Amino acid sequence: MFHYSMIQWLFFFYLYSFFGWCFESTYVSIKSKRWVNRGFMKGPFLPLYGSGAIMMLVVSRPFMSNIFLVYISGCIGATALEYVTGVVMEALFKVRYWDYSSKKFNFQGHICLSSSIAWGFFTILMTHLIHGPIEQAVLSIPNRVLEPVVFFTTIVLVVDFTLAFKAAMDLRDILIRLEKAQQELEHMQKRLDVMIAVAAEERAQRKEEFEKKKEEFSEQLEVRLDHVAERIETAFDNVDNRLNQMKENMKKSPSLYLEDAREELAELRMKFHVQRESHRSLTDTLGTYKKSLIRNNPSMVSPRFASGLEELKKIAYKRLREEDQSEKEEK
Repeated sequence: MFHYSMIQWLFFFYLYSFFGWCFESTYVSIKSKRWVNRGFMKGPFLPLYGSGAIMMLVVSRPFMSNIFLVYISGCIGATALEYVTGVVMEALFKVRYWDYSSKKFNFQGHICLSSSIAWGFFTILMTHLIHGPIEQAVLSIPNRVLEPVVFFTTIVLVVDFTLAFKAAMDLRDILIRLEKAQQELEHMQKRLDVMIAVAAEERAQRKEEFEKKKEEFSEQLEVRLDHVAERIETAFDNVDNRLNQMKENMKKSPSLYLEDAREELAELRMKFHVQRESHRSLTDTLGTYKKSLIRNNPSMVSPRFASGLEELKKIAYKRLREEDQSEKEEK
């Protein structure tokens, strides 16, 4: 097995990546009841399956005479590969492209017991049933044919992977910026709630002061009536004028806090409009690759940016439906 040339190793990797794409896309499509071009890239390749197949062949090689050890080595090797790949991808893209959190005996959602058990059986199938005929077929292909096929496939995969990687990084940046925008809006909402509560308290306090002043004026008026009955009309006029003046002053000259509140409210309003425009511009940047990335991975989740990812999913699916409908109408 270790006498393969680099070209043959690459061909095996591409071939098993293709088989993995066929299996995964068929399985997810049946489950979703619609066709799903599964995978990180747009092309018909799932590198995780190719890497897994090569890993199974390598780790099981020393134990080929013992099927039990082949099974154990496959379980351990494939589980380790799945865990490392999942952790690295989530660290890079802030998204999990598969998630086992709902399954029993899972670890951090990246691996689970049932998956590890299945990997062991896949290793036995790979080493004792599947790879033998494929090995004979590949070794029978002349290098003059195999080399250009591998070379062309490598170029296609590199271009596809580069575009998919950029789309995933752009999607990550959108999620981070959406999260910041949401946090800013939540802060604005809390500040507005405080301002409304303080303003209500301020109004209640002013009303209480107004009633108190009114009582004081009424008491002063009664004293004056007792001592100076002939000036009652003037007293009424004075009280009425002072009450009206107080009302006007309350309207024209609010407290310093209310002035500050108006300024802060205006600032919050401006920030809100800025955040809304920023949100629109972010969601408008969902290009073809990013929409395909979301559609091809319906099970993707993001523990940290859950709300932002769900919003992007809704937008992406809506635009994809509109595009599909437009294509149907054109036909």
